[in-house]
Amino acid sequence: MVLGIVAEYNPFHNGHLYHLLKSKEITKDDYVVAVMGGNFTQRGESSIVDKWTKAEMAMAGGIDLVIELPALYSTSSAENFADGAIKILDSLKVVDHLSFGSECSELNKLNIIANVLYEEPKDFKTILAEELAKGVSFPKAREKAVVGYLKDVSFGNILSEPNNILGIEYLKSLKKHRSKIKPVLVPRKASGHLNLDYTGTISSASAIRNMIKTGHTKNLKDALTPSSYTILKEEIQQGHFIRDFLEFEKIIFYYLRTMDTESIKKLADVSEGLENALKKAALSCNRIDELVAMVSSKRYTGTRIQRILLYVLLHITQKEMDISKKIMPYVRVLGFNDKGKQILSKITVKNPDLKIVTSVKKFLDENSNKNLQMLMEKDILATNVYTLGYGQDGLGNLDFTKRVLCR
Repeated sequence: MVLGIVAEYNPFHNGHLYHLLKSKEITKDDYVVAVMGGNFTQRGESSIVDKWTKAEMAMAGGIDLVIELPALYSTSSAENFADGAIKILDSLKVVDHLSFGSECSELNKLNIIANVLYEEPKDFKTILAEELAKGVSFPKAREKAVVGYLKDVSFGNILSEPNNILGIEYLKSLKKHRSKIKPVLVPRKASGHLNLDYTGTISSASAIRNMIKTGHTKNLKDALTPSSYTILKEEIQQGHFIRDFLEFEKIIFYYLRTMDTESIKKLADVSEGLENALKKAALSCNRIDELVAMVSSKRYTGTRIQRILLYVLLHITQKEMDISKKIMPYVRVLGFNDKGKQILSKITVKNPDLKIVTSVKKFLDENSNKNLQMLMEKDILATNVYTLGYGQDGLGNLDFTKRVLCR
């Protein structure tokens, strides 16, 4: 039996280990596959370390097979992030369970919301349209529409938490693809996802990254698994880490100031004249936090603007994002152990036509699908841009020179 997990592991910490062990305890599964976000994240930020280092931490923590979630999904909205990951897990044809963490402890409640969002009943769509017409952001309009349709204010609280939202999107995607994978919920323990305070052995990834960013690392060892601490410490000493997304601030402003509004308009998530606001802000300030504050509004959340800045950095267009929603992505293997090797053997038997990538060069040489070509080229670009933020050794072409990790 195989357990599937979707994660960013940014970095892999004690909370992730708790989730993994609890998931295995509940499901009794023998193997674990993780679909993991790469060098940039769903909230429009950079990972603290590169995708291979994150994969190494995950495998040291007990993951058997690590598959990369392509950049077009890993930097997308919760809906496309979740759908990309589910498409990959479902395509393997060997995954029995999907386990995810959630602030809500009731899987049934998340399922009720997922059904509404998947089926989109007429009354729900009417309320959603009314709320959007008021000028509120899509997440807030959707939350109000769900509450209004279900006539239960308690569901609004569920939709205000980030992991609940992702969990609902996983459930919705499982329904959409008529997947046989069974969902399993593990209530989040201790610190909230965005809590920046150190809260003991289980602190949020945000708190851990904040320790590194500020240099206050005395509690770092307690918050991480021993293997993650050792791996992360070595990467920091070598200068192979990104302290903050601000490392890319000058590049982003360079692009925004040199792009015309028509080019900005083509970027993913830019609509309704937002290109003009972005251009104006880029010319009147030179800090990311100032720009986000200037452009965000009741209609456009700060997170959405932050993601758009990432799209500026990686030249991700709406056309490319739309393509990602329609295609089946390849399976890019970052690392595996002996059990992971067994899973790969099972996958090739169950789905012999599946595109499994262990060599980027070989994939590009043999691939004839232009959409998958675009998907891979964006992954390569993401890595090449990411290493520009290193303190030293910011080399390019790592997708060609880094080998698949074997433990």
